[in-house]
Amino acid sequence: MGTVIMHNVVSVDGFIADENDDVGPLHDWYFNGDTPITEAGDQQYDHSGAGSGFKVSSASAKYVRPMWEEIGTIVMGRNLFDLVNGWEGQPPAGDHVVVVSHRPKPEGWHPEASYHFVDDVTAAIDKAQELAGERTVAVNAGEVGSQIFAAGLVDEVAMDVVPAVFGSGKRYFGSIDGQHLLEDPHVVIQGDRVLHLKFKVRR
Repeated sequence: MGTVIMHNVVSVDGFIADENDDVGPLHDWYFNGDTPITEAGDQQYDHSGAGSGFKVSSASAKYVRPMWEEIGTIVMGRNLFDLVNGWEGQPPAGDHVVVVSHRPKPEGWHPEASYHFVDDVTAAIDKAQELAGERTVAVNAGEVGSQIFAAGLVDEVAMDVVPAVFGSGKRYFGSIDGQHLLEDPHVVIQGDRVLHLKFKVRR
């Protein structure tokens, strides 16, 4: 099985969006460099769902590009799916998407896309790993991500920390209870207006 990584861009005070799901300046670093994340500079989708080519600093590209190439499946919650309309069936990384939701896939929505709707976080990870094989399963942070993390199903936490303070909003770790320990960061990379961190989850 591939590694399960919980991942998101986050403010220094731990928020992934404001109360209205607006990411504000959190994704600015995706567009402030001169190096495409994808080799071909493909059109991709940011959190707002607006198509745009990602161009980052060379330091960020060296980190993000291989990470994205390793992703086989993305796991997301229904809230994010609805916000970006599932990236119109074309996820920014990976070949498959698992959506944790009590509601089914919208009728007639991109039947060609490998999107799977399940109503349980454990079943979501099982399905994601089945689809990803040896590749990485990337879990979006937030409420669904925190449930997967609390269930002990996350191997690593990856945070792209942006120098911004939100004060309130949607938390990276959602409404998780209790203390959970991570190992020391094994990746620390400074990009332009972003700090890339990766921690293994302490078992």
